[in-house]
Amino acid sequence: MTHDVSDQEVQEVQAGQRVHASEAEARELAEAARETEWTRPSFAKGLFLGRFDLGLVHPHPRGDADAVARGEAYLAELRTVCATLDGQEIERDDQVPDRFIAALSDIGTFGIKIPREYGGLGLTMTYYGRALMLLGSVHPSLGALVSAHQSIGVPEPVKMFGNDEQKERFLPRCAGGSITAFLLTEPDVGSDPARMSSTATLTDDGTAYLLDGVKLWTTNGVIAELVVVMARVPEHAGGPGGISAFVVDTESEGITVERRNAFMGLKGLENGVTRFHQVRVPVENRLGKEGQGLKIALTTLNTGRLSIPAMCAGAGKWSLKIAREWSGERVQWGRPVGQHGAVAEKISFIAATTFALEAVLELSAELADAGSKDIRIEAALAKLWSSEMAWLVADELVQIRGGRGYETAASLAARGERAVNAEQVLRDLRINRIFEGSTEIMHLMVAREAVDAHLSAAGDLAVADAAVSAKLKSAAKASGFYAKWLPQLAAGKGSTPRAFHEFGPLARHLRYVERSSRKLARQTFYGMSRWQAKLEHQQGFLGRIVDIGAELFAMSAACSRAEMLRREEPDQAVTAIALADAFCEQSRLRVDHLFDRLWSNTDDTDRRVAGAVLDGDLTWLEDGVIDQSEGTGPWISAWSPGASEHETVRRHYR
Repeated sequence: MTHDVSDQEVQEVQAGQRVHASEAEARELAEAARETEWTRPSFAKGLFLGRFDLGLVHPHPRGDADAVARGEAYLAELRTVCATLDGQEIERDDQVPDRFIAALSDIGTFGIKIPREYGGLGLTMTYYGRALMLLGSVHPSLGALVSAHQSIGVPEPVKMFGNDEQKERFLPRCAGGSITAFLLTEPDVGSDPARMSSTATLTDDGTAYLLDGVKLWTTNGVIAELVVVMARVPEHAGGPGGISAFVVDTESEGITVERRNAFMGLKGLENGVTRFHQVRVPVENRLGKEGQGLKIALTTLNTGRLSIPAMCAGAGKWSLKIAREWSGERVQWGRPVGQHGAVAEKISFIAATTFALEAVLELSAELADAGSKDIRIEAALAKLWSSEMAWLVADELVQIRGGRGYETAASLAARGERAVNAEQVLRDLRINRIFEGSTEIMHLMVAREAVDAHLSAAGDLAVADAAVSAKLKSAAKASGFYAKWLPQLAAGKGSTPRAFHEFGPLARHLRYVERSSRKLARQTFYGMSRWQAKLEHQQGFLGRIVDIGAELFAMSAACSRAEMLRREEPDQAVTAIALADAFCEQSRLRVDHLFDRLWSNTDDTDRRVAGAVLDGDLTWLEDGVIDQSEGTGPWISAWSPGASEHETVRRHYR
């Protein structure tokens, strides 16, 4: 069931009022947008259920020879172009120059994943990820430009959900350099789309929709030629209405880019505020059916999220290079700083984590390319884990660099020193913990999938307002499920000393992953038994469950990649195994700590303190400072439908 849009809600929007949705309505909409069927196996889903099926990810999947040859040829061409682009020009001018965009367009960069039959390069997700790593090393805004266009912009949803006519009409334009954007967020609507206010009203003659609304944080929206817009269609005689997806040409009358936003990092990001006023969108531009917009958005993000692990892996590689060179050059107390234990520990963390970042990216991308596995959880874990770990890597690099790590590249160059932009990389990486699903939202999303089997087994036990009779009936059903499932968690290959012996020194880590997977499943069951319908409110517990699963996934990816390199790249074998070993040792410490914190934590205390803060009981603690933001505006800007009162700031790049 979807949350239909009533005439009253449309009138409220037209009057400039916010759309209201209850917690139940918001949950209902989110559930309706979920992919509920699991027709293909999932390695990560199995991890949460105590099933460590290494055969789903090992041997490490590989692309066919033709795809590899074409991918390598493009990367060589891209590297040549990237060598001519000055990332500091983007940083200084807060804009990607038109000539940079043209140079990338000339070699097909905006059609990397678009099939060749539509004018694209038709490369794999694996080579798309490697391209993003390369672009991001010049400047992360280049990676954001390409990924916002190709991962979640027009090409991906049209490729996945468009009909033949839509593919013929839009994909060649996208491949040819028409930059696109994805517009979902509104000033008062982020991860809770049930309150979306933008509307698309079907015309009386049924040939078009009239689009009204304001969209915020429209990455690429300032320069986009095509955009995917999510809007609520009022229920009508010919259709059910609901949140729907539309491809909109930004040359259409009634579109105004009212603002270009500025951020802590990602200088040059063409992100803005776009207003739609009575924009006529042909019915032929609707993707899928009415009411399928949110499902289209979430499905697109399943693989679209892999752009962030690519950028994170690239940042890790760059950080490792700088850490190695600087730590060997800088001398303190008679020795290079890298030889001092405190710094050596940081270098080890950067190197081991970078190996795992690339392993997670490559495994997830290869699984996506193979198409035989369901990777919605793998992609979510990759995004979540990579964004958190890359931030730590960059933070450690800044610490290793000391005062120079905090100094800008321009300032260093002005003093005659190497223009190392460590502080910029730290600033630029910060958004990845928010982009395309914040860490907190990813915890909830993955947790929902991780406990899906438990919710199915529990039935009405997991429904707070279910009748007692329904709960009793569900209890009988659940007991049957758990009577079969729980005994399977008592023992496994991880308890066998010789298990996974083919991995040599890494076998012990895979045994640990197998044991921890079963332990994770048991702990999830204990949580479900304890809190039942209230489990969804135990966000600290669920977040730790997900973080444990993410670490186990990363360890599996690292071991699989090391074994692959041992077989295919003999000259890297010893060091690859050493890196995977170091990473797994570090990861195991984090996992053990997370397991301890499942039941020994400050969650209850934190809720009490937070409640006191929100109730205003601790305002005395805020005394002694001046808040200069007071009086500058509301927390969330209000908007009302109608024609824009601003001149458009849209920029044409060609």
